[in-house]
Amino acid sequence: MKKDLISNDIQLNASGKLVHLLGLEGLSKQHLTHILDVADDLLDAQGNLKKSKALDDMSVANLFFEPSTRTRNTFEIAGKRTSANIINVDLANSATKKNESLLDTMHTLKAMQIDMFVIRHKQSGLPHYVAENIGNVAILNAGDGINAHPTQALLDMLTIRQYKKNFESLSVAIVGDILHSRVAHSGIQALKTLGTKDIRLIAPEGLQYESKNCDTIKCFTDIETGLKDCDVIMVLRLQKERMMEADIPNEQEYFDNYGLTFERLALAKPGAIVMHPGPINRGVEIDSSVADGEQSVILQQVTNGIAVRMAVMEILAGKS
Repeated sequence: MKKDLISNDIQLNASGKLVHLLGLEGLSKQHLTHILDVADDLLDAQGNLKKSKALDDMSVANLFFEPSTRTRNTFEIAGKRTSANIINVDLANSATKKNESLLDTMHTLKAMQIDMFVIRHKQSGLPHYVAENIGNVAILNAGDGINAHPTQALLDMLTIRQYKKNFESLSVAIVGDILHSRVAHSGIQALKTLGTKDIRLIAPEGLQYESKNCDTIKCFTDIETGLKDCDVIMVLRLQKERMMEADIPNEQEYFDNYGLTFERLALAKPGAIVMHPGPINRGVEIDSSVADGEQSVILQQVTNGIAVRMAVMEILAGKS
């Protein structure tokens, strides 16, 4: 499904309440801020996760049609910490492998009294398709193709807000494969909605944003220029299969030109924070000295990911 044909209109009910989380386009600043506020309330003063009984009468099915460890585990933990009954569907041996249609599988799960589907799929728009065709079940997009990864963007926004407070005055640099990154696409949308004016996209020409989007966002092929005086650096994971598309002969050349080193980090503001959605390719996108350094907030992102996913589940269930 083409990205420009994917609509998020169905994720709000007639009263403007969130009933699905499919993407961040179409959501207001108030919607995003509410999610961040609920997530904040699920962390104690030391930044540790609280437990909640909000979903103790509900069942949540994790449907990961695409390999994932970090995202699947954090959704499972989030569900358990909100007291939901979690079902991890064995898709390797599911009926879809026996030629049952995807919608038939979803209808069967719904008949098992599932209240929420967490869906990750390689096809852009698949969670939207399910939401359009299955009623009375909340759909939560855990990443679809190269389209969107809304909870990753929200956990990134929560992390930025914890360290930087005000989005409007920030300079945020996103480094890596912008073109194919659902993390970048959702992150850019979130930053725009929250009022960030200075968004910088740093990538090789073959992995840069579509040129029409560079009219409103600053696009750089030179990392040193792009990082100058920024407040936040978001490093993206580079998939090996994308290197050939961008005429990058090997990982070392990518690191030489776009890897975040301690020297390049020094071009940003002194208090700049470093982020990465994980898993990290050390020595490809980022040097270990930076990933493990004082300015790195990568592990905080992981904790925040659970809080954000707990918050979204509670909101979709009408409990927050």
